[in-house]
Amino acid sequence: MPLTPTFFLGAHHPTWLKKPEYDGPFFVSRTSLERYKTLPVSQHDWAMDSGGFTQLHKHGQWTITAKDYATFVQRCFDEIGRLQWAAPQDWMCEETALKMSGLTVQEHQRLTIDNFLELRQILGELVIPVLQGWNDDDYLVSCDMYEQAGVDLTKEKVIGLGTVCRRNATESISRIIDSLQPLNLHGFGIKGDAFLANLDGLVSADSMAWSFAARYQPRLEGCPDTHKTCANCYRFADQWRKKLLNSISEQRYKQQRFSV
Repeated sequence: MPLTPTFFLGAHHPTWLKKPEYDGPFFVSRTSLERYKTLPVSQHDWAMDSGGFTQLHKHGQWTITAKDYATFVQRCFDEIGRLQWAAPQDWMCEETALKMSGLTVQEHQRLTIDNFLELRQILGELVIPVLQGWNDDDYLVSCDMYEQAGVDLTKEKVIGLGTVCRRNATESISRIIDSLQPLNLHGFGIKGDAFLANLDGLVSADSMAWSFAARYQPRLEGCPDTHKTCANCYRFADQWRKKLLNSISEQRYKQQRFSV
């Protein structure tokens, strides 16, 4: 039976890193962390999102230099602790991002790789490569571009799979993941159903889908009246995560039974 991939719970609030009762890794965005003068000391493993979606959709480009980004990542590694890896300043390839930048998919792929190469020189393996694309074949082209740049993706412990979080078709995501085997893929923002459908094709994934779900559900009993929904609520996020992990365990159990 293949190993079960690690699930990183997407967290709005970096202070969740300090919660002693939690028992898993978090996924935290640079845009959330940069607001803090004093960074929290983490009690859990975690990974950092670069905040590229916000950058491209707000500015159409990165407004932060690679050197400044690397300095911040290093600060988080030193002061927060337990940082497993950080995403590069990647350029996602949704139509809305391309419209804002005025560039092509291939140009976004090249900019993603160029940034990774620069950050790898500064941060070493703390920064991971990310594959970007839109159509299925784009991801294979991205692999070829890394190879041409001298990066052997087969030796990377984690490779981010970008521009999948806003795809609604699990079948499309599965095709892309299958085409990239046996690379060690991390699915950025992969929703629960797509995660469950690709347990054997991923080493890890993260998701903030719990927050979206909470907007359309009643507030949890016992939560304060100060929040109208639980879209920013740790209790809701933790319960959502536990349901997902239970679903994974049930699916693995069924696979084991039918494989005997």
